[in-house]
This record gives sequence, C-alpha cells and structure tokens, in this order.
Amino acid sequence: MELRVYAEDPANNFLPDIGTLQTYITPKGPGVRVDDGFEQGMEIPIYYDPMIAKLITYGKDRKEAIERMVRAINEYQITGITTTLGFGKFVMEHEAFTSGNFDTHFVKKYFTPEMLQTDNEDEAMIAAMIIERLLGTGKAAVSEVIVSEGSNWVRNRKEF
Repeated sequence: MELRVYAEDPANNFLPDIGTLQTYITPKGPGVRVDDGFEQGMEIPIYYDPMIAKLITYGKDRKEAIERMVRAINEYQITGITTTLGFGKFVMEHEAFTSGNFDTHFVKKYFTPEMLQTDNEDEAMIAAMIIERLLGTGKAAVSEVIVSEGSNWVRNRKEF
C-alpha cells in the first residue's frame, strides 16, 4: 500500500497548506517505510508540490498491509500544517476500499469533510484525569482541545 502524505486540507477541497513542520515524527516498525525529504522544523513552501512523504506498508496480504497502514497513520506525528493523513485513514478503513469494491470516483461517492471530524471529549477527560493523578494536587488546569470551524484548534482552559 502507498499513501502519499500531502500538506493539504481534505476538509477544504484538498487545498494546499503551508507552514513549519513543528512536529515531524515518522512511523516505524515491521512492514512500514517512509520516503520523505523533510525534517522537523522545515518549512512547507507554497512554491512546490505539497507532498511531504510517501508512506508505504506491506504485508503477507492486502488485509495485513491495510492494518499496518492504519497503524502507521496513527503513529505518524505532524503538527504545524494540515495533512491528508486523516483522509488516508478514512480510506483505509472504508468498506469499499477494504473489499476492493471501488473505482476512481471513491471521493465523490463516499467522502465528505464532516467524516473527518472527531469528538475528542472523552479523550480530553481521560487526559485531564491522568494529569490530575500525576500532579497529585487534587486540581489540575487542563487545556481541552476542540476542533472548530474556521480554525484548526481552539483551546479552552478548564479546571477539573
């Protein structure tokens, strides 16, 4: 399997994104290869193709290659720009793709930007409880990350 990781926003008609790779950590492990030319701290410029990397996985069969791809996508850490990793995961987990029953109209038939929105409230609450336990203060100030329209992230300070 090969997934091309682009500095593009799938929720905004795949428009290119520019900025600094604030975090850039590639996945590793059995059956995973990353072909890239970037490092953490580098700029993604507007002047060139916005491809960051080719993420390649292989396995004994299609199912194993897809499983490794999903794991690799989950392990890939990129901040500072919007990427196509979430879209790649959507594709890899979609029944039409996993069954091989798809064509070149996959995006038009199956994808809408809303499909990439996730609800992280449970994860934020768990993180807050872990921080509270680690700090041992009884109260921990925690930033809850919420996806919002028109902005990549909004941070609200809450006390738990």
